[in-house]
Amino acid sequence: MCVAALLVACTKQVDEVNPTTVPQLAPYAVGKSWLYRLDSTIAPAFGAGLRTRSYQCLDTVTASFSDINGNTQYRIFRLIRDTAGTTPWVNSGTIVVTYKNNNLEWSENNLRFINLAAPVVENTSWKGNIYIDTKSINSPWRYLDEWNYTYQNVLQPYTVGSRTFDSTVTVLQADETIPDAPFNPNNFQQKNLGVEVWAKGIGLVYKEFLHYTYQVTPVPGYEEGSYGIRLRLISSR
Repeated sequence: MCVAALLVACTKQVDEVNPTTVPQLAPYAVGKSWLYRLDSTIAPAFGAGLRTRSYQCLDTVTASFSDINGNTQYRIFRLIRDTAGTTPWVNSGTIVVTYKNNNLEWSENNLRFINLAAPVVENTSWKGNIYIDTKSINSPWRYLDEWNYTYQNVLQPYTVGSRTFDSTVTVLQADETIPDAPFNPNNFQQKNLGVEVWAKGIGLVYKEFLHYTYQVTPVPGYEEGSYGIRLRLISSR
């Protein structure tokens, strides 16, 4: 018991002296890349059901630069192809990540999020969507309003596919269902889910995002704009 207590105390002291930093969870550098399995979920306008398509997704850091305030930024090109890897890579967009005020900002499709924040300790919470207009009555992003991103399972193992990462941090962005009840095609429902898992020394290893609004009038079905994405890391280099 004494030895176990001593080991726990020593580990705690080491963690306090050398706390995990945001750059350790998001170690971007020019030339680095991450290969993912990408599941993309969409709904046709007032579609009766959600539809999922799957791809391979390759994120590659192609450039590094500084913004006007001297913050370090990295540009990431995203390519996709079929899950078997038999079709040519097709450009799917550009992502810019920024290290700013000990945080990591993620800009994609003209939206900017604060994906990671300091300090990286259990239950640290922050408003990850503050740069997005969620207040205007005509904003398509009202459902992102007031999301509290929170660290969970800090430095715990996490398994993606057949691979287990020893030291990860889970970021719970949102998990709400309105109303909070099992899905019923006869009732209105909105679902918002956002979660990411970052592995120390590797980067983003898992991401799941889902937003849908199911209406019963004038025709039952999912609203246009309902969508989801799930990323699972296959390999990185």
